[in-house]
Amino acid sequence: MLTEEKNRLGIASLWTKPDIEAHIAWLTECIDKVGKDIGALIKKTPLWKEKEDLLKTFKGIGPVNACTLLARLPELGHLDRKKIAALAGLAPMNRDSGKYRGRRTIFGGRADVRAALYMAALCAIRHNPVIKAFYERLIHAGKLRKVALTACMHKILIILNAMVRTNTPWCAR
Repeated sequence: MLTEEKNRLGIASLWTKPDIEAHIAWLTECIDKVGKDIGALIKKTPLWKEKEDLLKTFKGIGPVNACTLLARLPELGHLDRKKIAALAGLAPMNRDSGKYRGRRTIFGGRADVRAALYMAALCAIRHNPVIKAFYERLIHAGKLRKVALTACMHKILIILNAMVRTNTPWCAR
């Protein structure tokens, strides 16, 4: 809704601009309040706080991504790598029929988790040496950038799942 209001602001008339600006300010205030409330709830629960701190040791996972993964993927650390990837919608699915060999695509699963992992992958490609090397290796092998990015999302999810399961912070080898 905030983005919609910001888009409306660009084409608004002089009479409606102040109302839209006030609505944008109110929405921003509400979003900040909800973010602070979520942070306070996580800090109140020792188990969630511990998991959040553990997830944030991985370069590319910030407070928003950690909260999203904790809230929308509570199975993190309890499932094996194939099941957690399928649950997040990052497992490649076949599009085959008879002799036809279709492309392998990702779909289904939890879109909000995928969106959080997408942003984490973008950040990790720049700042996490392990993910950066993995991404560059895929690009040099001739993979498309989006395919390599999706593979990085998958790898990050598998790493985070193992970190939470073993309760060990991230350390780049």
